[in-house]
Amino acid sequence: MSEKRVLMAMSGGLDSSVAAMMLMEQGYELVGITMKTWEYEVGHQGKETGCCSLDSINDARHLAVSMGFPHYVLDIREEFNKLIVTDFIDQYLKGRTPNPCVLCNTHIKWAALLRRADQLGCRYIATGHYARLRRENSRIVLSKGLDADKDQSYVLWGLSQEVLERTLFPLGNYTKTRIREMAREGGFIEIADKRESYEICFIPDNDYRGFLKRNVTDLEEEVKEGDFVDQQGNVLGKHKGYPFYTIGQRKGLNIAAPQPLYVTEILPETNTIVLGSRNDTYKNQFSVSGINFIKFKNVPDDTELTVKIRYKDPGHPAKVSFDQNKAILNVLLLEPVSAITPGQSAVLYDGDDVVCGGFIES
Repeated sequence: MSEKRVLMAMSGGLDSSVAAMMLMEQGYELVGITMKTWEYEVGHQGKETGCCSLDSINDARHLAVSMGFPHYVLDIREEFNKLIVTDFIDQYLKGRTPNPCVLCNTHIKWAALLRRADQLGCRYIATGHYARLRRENSRIVLSKGLDADKDQSYVLWGLSQEVLERTLFPLGNYTKTRIREMAREGGFIEIADKRESYEICFIPDNDYRGFLKRNVTDLEEEVKEGDFVDQQGNVLGKHKGYPFYTIGQRKGLNIAAPQPLYVTEILPETNTIVLGSRNDTYKNQFSVSGINFIKFKNVPDDTELTVKIRYKDPGHPAKVSFDQNKAILNVLLLEPVSAITPGQSAVLYDGDDVVCGGFIES
């Protein structure tokens, strides 16, 4: 297995394309691969919509051919549907709000990439994520990307040490602006101007409620017409089904009240949604399960770190303690934070370094 042979994950977009260009310039031997995760819908112009669609696969292959390295397509639709899509639906039916990208990175993409890397004799895998890696005290440390607006370390917290040791993030020390410039300098004008995709890959229209309705038989009949209640349990009106709401939601409630109301709690067992004021959405503590430690093997009680509770969250100071018996991380925020959402990821940072991450429970 050559130390310079790399399996390059290619979506056909700007970031992975420039990452491939950079590695080629650094003398690496590349093998390109694009993962097909979903049977994408055909849009109004007869084209598939969604990332890694047929058009995106063709773009990735064209780039690989133009740069002189082989390209393969890896069909992981079955395992993606079995784990990621099924979990996405199950989480909403449990009254939680999932982040499928985290689960996919942890259990699907990197696992599939490493299997194929071994088959193709590749020492490393590389992606176009904006994050950085370094070795420190016998551990591989994951850090934020240089471009704070594009940093993707939040969705990578689930990667193990064994996986990180074989991963390259060529874009970590660059800004998005510079990456676009590099694409133009390399003659890839169309790629430089390509629109970015922000939606969930299997929901290109960004309508998760519609997705649930289409994929869960009789969902609207099973969960229709539940109660909206206030903090004291008084009925305020009817909602359209608890899976169609998220913690902190204000719009679309259709409840007349003297002050704005927000979703503060979702109770799937009774098909009830609790509403409250903006102040009622704030909490100063919660627990986190499914912990994966990265920078350290553990943290002492009352360690002060910064916690992010969603992708674009700026972060909040907190004291954390790890309960070894329950494998739960308890987080005490130094100031209350709004809309802490079960099912989302909590990622703990020491400066720019990811200490650990897990799933918000309560």
